[in-house]
Amino acid sequence: MKRKSWALLTALSTLPLALSTTAVAAEPAAAAAAAGAGCVYSPAVPADNFKGIPVFDAKKAAKPYTATLRTTQGTITFKALTDKAPCTTFSFRFLAERGYFDRSHCHRLTTQRLYVLQCGDPTGTGSGGPGYSFPDENLEGATYPAGTVAMANAGPDTNGSQFFIVWKDTKLRPNYTPFGQITGGLDVLQKIAAGGEDDQNAPGDGFPNLPVNFRKVSISGR
Repeated sequence: MKRKSWALLTALSTLPLALSTTAVAAEPAAAAAAAGAGCVYSPAVPADNFKGIPVFDAKKAAKPYTATLRTTQGTITFKALTDKAPCTTFSFRFLAERGYFDRSHCHRLTTQRLYVLQCGDPTGTGSGGPGYSFPDENLEGATYPAGTVAMANAGPDTNGSQFFIVWKDTKLRPNYTPFGQITGGLDVLQKIAAGGEDDQNAPGDGFPNLPVNFRKVSISGR
């Protein structure tokens, strides 16, 4: 059976919509429960030899955290948007705490039209996943400025483990769940981008010339 390709679409036109706001902020746990009400992690293939599917916990999902990506090119940190994308951030934490990303590498760098580094596939093929998928969220009005961390996918509601980090302001249709914001290491991303890629997918789209291997992906926060 042919494996799905977890890729970014290259459509550039987008008209951002205004994010809705409420007058009174909800309690974090209540907000996470409401936002994650449709959060179901469904079995999917391929599983990449990883066993385990998360069960959504609204209380844990509401807890803020910072992810630290220690790579061979330097350290990158991002703040998880637990209030806006609880299903996604809960999944990322679940995988990171079980060492899923450790010793994997970022398999794709784009340097023309799209400006992202794509990671999260331990097979390194761009078609791997953790053995489950889950729905999109936080798409209304989604934009992708430099420092955005968002999910890659193979179509609507096919999120798994692959994600991308935007190293330069990028225009994409709001089809990719934003779930983090870089707080440190944007210079590391820009160094990786400056090193270029090998064009193996298309001009400006390929494997980064400066290999980006994850030594450790860790989670910190209350």
